[in-house]
Amino acid sequence: MTTAPDPRETPLSAGVVVLLAITAGGAIANNYAIQPSLSAIAQDIGATASMISLTVSGVMLGYLAGLALLVPLADHVNPRRLIPGQLLALAAALTAASAASSAGILLSCLVLVGAMTTVAAQTSAIVGKLAASAHRGKQMGLVSAGISAGILLSRFVGGLLSTWGGWRAMLLCFAGACCIAALATALRLPDRRPQATEGYFFTLRSVPGLLILFPQLRLSAAAGMLWFFAFSTIWVGLAISLALPPWSMSADAIGLYSLVGLLGLFVTPMAGRFADRYGARRVKLVGLTAAAASSLVLLFSLGQPFVCAPALAVFDAGCFAAQVANQAAVVRLDPARSGVLNSAYLVLYYVAGAIGTAVAGPLVTAGGWTLLASAAVAAIVGAIVVSCFHFKPETRRI
Repeated sequence: MTTAPDPRETPLSAGVVVLLAITAGGAIANNYAIQPSLSAIAQDIGATASMISLTVSGVMLGYLAGLALLVPLADHVNPRRLIPGQLLALAAALTAASAASSAGILLSCLVLVGAMTTVAAQTSAIVGKLAASAHRGKQMGLVSAGISAGILLSRFVGGLLSTWGGWRAMLLCFAGACCIAALATALRLPDRRPQATEGYFFTLRSVPGLLILFPQLRLSAAAGMLWFFAFSTIWVGLAISLALPPWSMSADAIGLYSLVGLLGLFVTPMAGRFADRYGARRVKLVGLTAAAASSLVLLFSLGQPFVCAPALAVFDAGCFAAQVANQAAVVRLDPARSGVLNSAYLVLYYVAGAIGTAVAGPLVTAGGWTLLASAAVAAIVGAIVVSCFHFKPETRRI
């Protein structure tokens, strides 16, 4: 008598993982691709600068809502249906946004766009659920690299398409790409029945209970919140500070600093492989130590591009490595519930990032770059301290 193999022990092929990484990067890019076109959009629909800024913030509001409400669907819906379906919904939202004639209509469309781009987080949860345990970190690292590439290239591609054909055509191009990705994933993703025994709404209600049940989830979330607060504060504060005297740099010159994020694209797959081999906590501590050391260099090197840029590259790479290892550790707590675990973790993670973004301006105003960078250093050190604690993973149900 033979027993049926556990679906999680049937590894995803390399081609499927690469497809999911590209899909995740293409989806998350829609959160940022519109940003270079803000002035053109405001002029086209007759909105003020402050109004269009509020309108575009709808993307992040939708993204947070999607993290809370849609990512848990990875535990309940066949991935061959879930990912293509959400990509088609994203294409529809982008098409509707391309036809918007007022700020109010555009805001509603962009909230939906932000919610649907959480397909990127769903792909990470699906890979974590279906990957063989020995390769989970490596494959999640590949997806994280795809997401990083999508964020890094989104503004460049979005600005190029908008210059070529206008912002409405740019959104339609991204909608078309989503349709192509939906077809590819429908054909290539494995046909797997979800293993969840509880209903979807029970899963949503279980999120606070998961934070109580898994001490390691609380620690991972706390560490992630601290370093993402520092990450967001550094990057927003950098843009604000370099635009002020005595540097008074232009927007395109400041934007060149974002290219240092290329290092993170190479680090994330390596971090995943090392997490499989040496353990997620060790990789996380190494990444955070590198981020802490580079943030100390940043404290004293603003306005010195040949020092600041390499320090930013190491800072980014350290945070990216810690994030890959942290998410792999979160999924390992209970791979069958990777969707809701990812949801609980990422909601808290992005809330901390939003707080870091919001306080960057006041910190620069109150004490300049020195105060802001000092706050980031303190947050990274706090993340290291939290990451030193460890609890044995549990798999009890709630």
